[in-house]
Amino acid sequence: MSEIEIRVVRFDSAVARQLTTAALAELGARYGGSGDETPVDAAEFEPPAGAFLVAYLAGEPVGCGGWRGHGEGGDTAELKRMFTTTSARGRGVARAVLAAVEESAREYGCKRMILECGDKQPEAIAMYRSGGYEQIENFGYYRDAPGCISFGRTL
Repeated sequence: MSEIEIRVVRFDSAVARQLTTAALAELGARYGGSGDETPVDAAEFEPPAGAFLVAYLAGEPVGCGGWRGHGEGGDTAELKRMFTTTSARGRGVARAVLAAVEESAREYGCKRMILECGDKQPEAIAMYRSGGYEQIENFGYYRDAPGCISFGRTL
């Protein structure tokens, strides 16, 4: 198995756009619509307020995820745009990206990670739960949407 390499990239870089477009297409297939209509600004993923990471296998981009600050206190990060390409699933990419995103947020002083997920993503839900995430009260853009499940964990 190839080693997973994770790099910090700009959210508006070509590789990030390629992966997030694929992520939104998959979400759109599962839920309808554009996949995720949460307002996102590339500047939110610039250190120290956030970061965006891309995973590579054999030099090919195969996964991504990022965090942005959430709330006023500056100690909570929101996980956004977690995605692994179909060809790389089952190879530990998502777990590696999640760990790297958590470490990045921790390095910038965040003490908690939160996220929104939909009920039609059983693989993601299982990964978050196995990674120590617990269901929390819904928040954010989809707080009142049917099927929204929010998770959080202390970093």
